[in-house]
Amino acid sequence: MRVFDFLTAIKSPEHRLAWLVAIAVDTIQIVALPLFAAGGLSPADALLDAVAAAILIQLLGWHWAFLPTLAAELVPGFDLFPTWTAAVFFVTRQQVHSGEPEILPPGPAPARRS
Repeated sequence: MRVFDFLTAIKSPEHRLAWLVAIAVDTIQIVALPLFAAGGLSPADALLDAVAAAILIQLLGWHWAFLPTLAAELVPGFDLFPTWTAAVFFVTRQQVHSGEPEILPPGPAPARRS
């Protein structure tokens, strides 16, 4: 239940969808291990990772954290670690705002958000 509480705390729909995609892809790779046993040599695994990368880049934009994730996914047996979820955590951890006010640099005041 804590995972769903965390996902509801994320305000951005793109971030929420990226988290769901990453968790789903990692779950598929862990649960369906016999289909992905060959690691990077498995066409299904490579296709799933390419689709996950494309969706996450579309949702979150390009980030360097996706390169090591793609490289790690090519290593057989490394699919047992939730690499996509870790990458999304790394990308979005600084973008999830706490209740603290944002400190802006000096200059004219930004327009109010509605």
